[in-house]
Amino acid sequence: MSVADASPTLGARLTEAIGTFNNDFFWAWLLIPLLVVVSLYVTVRTGFVQIRMLPEMFRTLRSRPEIAPDGKRALSSLQAFMISAAARIGTGNIVGVAVAISLGGPGAVFWMWLMALVVAGASFVESTLAQLYKVRDSTGYRGGPAYYMERGLGQRWMGVLFAVVLLLTFPMVFNAVQSNTIAGAVANSSDSLGTGSGMWLSVLVGVAVVAVTALVIFGGVRRIANTAQALIPSFAAIYLVMGVVIVGMNAGQIPAMFALIFEHAFGVREFAAAGLATVIVQGVRRGMFSNEAGLGSAPIAAASAAVTHPVKQGLVQTLGVYFDTLVVCSITAFIILIDYEGGAGRQVEGDLAQVAVTSALGPWGLHLMTLIIVLVAFTSVLGNYYYGESNLEYLTGSHGVMVGYKVFFLVASFLGALGSIDLVWTLADTTMGMMALVNLVAITPLAAVAARLLKDYTDQRRQGLDPVFTRDRLPDLRGVECWEPGRTEPATKAEVSS
Repeated sequence: MSVADASPTLGARLTEAIGTFNNDFFWAWLLIPLLVVVSLYVTVRTGFVQIRMLPEMFRTLRSRPEIAPDGKRALSSLQAFMISAAARIGTGNIVGVAVAISLGGPGAVFWMWLMALVVAGASFVESTLAQLYKVRDSTGYRGGPAYYMERGLGQRWMGVLFAVVLLLTFPMVFNAVQSNTIAGAVANSSDSLGTGSGMWLSVLVGVAVVAVTALVIFGGVRRIANTAQALIPSFAAIYLVMGVVIVGMNAGQIPAMFALIFEHAFGVREFAAAGLATVIVQGVRRGMFSNEAGLGSAPIAAASAAVTHPVKQGLVQTLGVYFDTLVVCSITAFIILIDYEGGAGRQVEGDLAQVAVTSALGPWGLHLMTLIIVLVAFTSVLGNYYYGESNLEYLTGSHGVMVGYKVFFLVASFLGALGSIDLVWTLADTTMGMMALVNLVAITPLAAVAARLLKDYTDQRRQGLDPVFTRDRLPDLRGVECWEPGRTEPATKAEVSS
């Protein structure tokens, strides 16, 4: 047998082995229980902030940014939200939901919803901490879990570990997922048109992804934010309208669809087949891949915003969890489940959404879905790049290393279009879980700090003030670089350099 003949078998065995580890131990017995416990703890510690302060989340989106040291506006709260949304609203919302339903059944959707409500508390805490412990750079600010692990906990080794795992997860594995999904969607459309597909098409898609991505990332964080801000509302609106139309065309099946979700979430068949754990694991795992709450990635974008109080961006990022899971992911689930018992339920994983849309809207619907998937995945590529860049800057400020990172990222984007989707998704589950594990351990003791910041915020709101935080309001905190009393603008270039 040749090496070429053995490779698929080896890849399948590797995928199975990693998948067994994920399903039987890492997620089911370690990560999901930890995620639930930590999320419930921070929810109680913050007084159910993700529910009681929902109206405040919308108000904080309107804040105006400061002037950065390079003379331009720093990122606004909305722009930071869009960067995190660029990574959040990706293949996890379409392919990820389809995989969850394929592997865990319709009941996985319920557990995805439930966990979004619970882990939103963790999202608030991690993003608030990222704002508190952020540092300055030439375009405004940067930060994230690595920074609050070092500055808040005094554990640089933990920050380094997180940064390294994130670099493995987003620029490499998650980036490959996005490129792979773009290539797969384009191939489906090409096949339907009779033009065929194959390695030649994957290569062309890979080259196109690299070219467009390079145009954006070499323009810096503002170009990334502006691109995300331009694209996300557009494709989100198209996708939501399309989903509402499909559901409306099948309005009579809506009660049966919800019954399907709840029956499978708590159904006798799942208990009898000992499959309930699989339903829960798939729902929670794909939910985390989609909304990233507790994962530690969204706080990296949250730290870049110029706001007057850390809690403001914590609230904005919490709203992102709801929009991602309860709105966008739900639309995907509804599109699939409307025809689940008919034809879509017999398809596999990533093809579910495209098959369901084609069934509802006809052949042109497939091409519309391809366009949406391409745009969604591309913005995720940009978000993945920024997450990696911020953490690489934490490890080293070398200009040569940063240029090398850009080249490496583009190569990974190209190779992702050529890879095996099964192995890529399995690796994504593993590295994502490792990131979340480190982050959850860090935010547990720091939740008390986030709760104190929240109290300061709500006290000022009760006085009718637009909350402003300065570090002398909590003078016992250590490791806080920004938030000086009396400062209304970020540091100058000289201060950043020093």
